[in-house]
Amino acid sequence: MAVPAVPPATAAAPDPTTTTLAVLLIGPAGAGKTSVAKYWADHRRVPTAHISLDDVREWVRSGFADPQTGWNEHSEAQYRLARRTCGFSARNFLANGISCILDDAVFPDRPVVGLGGWKRHVGPGLLPVVLLPGLDIVLERNAERSGNRRLTDEEVARIHGRMAGWYGSGLPIIDNSQLDIPETAHLLDEVLSRSIASPPNW
Repeated sequence: MAVPAVPPATAAAPDPTTTTLAVLLIGPAGAGKTSVAKYWADHRRVPTAHISLDDVREWVRSGFADPQTGWNEHSEAQYRLARRTCGFSARNFLANGISCILDDAVFPDRPVVGLGGWKRHVGPGLLPVVLLPGLDIVLERNAERSGNRRLTDEEVARIHGRMAGWYGSGLPIIDNSQLDIPETAHLLDEVLSRSIASPPNW
């Protein structure tokens, strides 16, 4: 009598809450990148660091090239330096078993501040995710900002419009217009679980 074959074990869905990861959270000003990244890092079950490119850029005190005064060779050079610094930090954390989530306003149509640099500095295992709420939401959040983090409405609208280029890119996109921070972080885990199982092509 034939013994029925044992069906192959179904692989459990990857658990992004316990896996050592490097995540890049992308989005326009006011998308909630930094708030979501901090919350996500705070509530993981494994050691996790949060690295914000804007914070690292502002480590430069005297001679800080503020992009709000115009994007030029100085602001571009400081951006590149900050990105390399973030990448070095991320690799160091990962080498010591600490996950990291980075956040940056990466443009889909501008190679200088594109994904290629992040992949080069952090490594091919980096998992990019786009946060892209509606324009009204980012305008509202921008209005609550102060200092050099606050942009004009025109600049916010321009950045938001360019970020729409991520649609069709193959990267996972979260519209967090109607989500609070914990809900967005939970959805981020779901997206990352799919990305771990089937990494996006980028």
